[in-house]
Amino acid sequence: MCEGAARDGLRFAARTAARPEGFPGLCRCHQKLKFAMRWLKFNFVGLIGIGLQLAVLGLFRSALHFDYMLATALAVEITVIHNFLWHERFTWGDRRAGSRWESLTRFARFNATNGAVSIVGNLVIMRALVGELGMNFVVANLTAVTVCSVANFLLSDRVVFERRAVREG
Repeated sequence: MCEGAARDGLRFAARTAARPEGFPGLCRCHQKLKFAMRWLKFNFVGLIGIGLQLAVLGLFRSALHFDYMLATALAVEITVIHNFLWHERFTWGDRRAGSRWESLTRFARFNATNGAVSIVGNLVIMRALVGELGMNFVVANLTAVTVCSVANFLLSDRVVFERRAVREG
């Protein structure tokens, strides 16, 4: 089910990016290439974030003996902050914030969108897989991160790092 949902999400994302307003001034083939490169960058940052999240989760759960739900929430929030910093400078570096205030506003939007999807999604999936099915917490966490990634990419591209309207005149 998750694989089909991810594939459908990617198809939706590709169709959305292929629209002329997706990347103004670029032909469709360049728009698709730019979208694909952004998707790859997003996943590169995500892979680093997964490593961070698993390390923090392991530290909080195994070394500090936190409850797996608290450890998950803290690990996700630390990773959300890390990913925002990378995405702002790398993934969406072509959509730079105009000021510190705009960057702070973006961070708030990122936390409200990606953070919410990641924390709620991870907690719900972890509760189901670990709490109900007894799955290993690392495997369950990798599953949760994968399920949340497509929604997070679309939210980042369309809500957090949206393109500013080009003013003529």
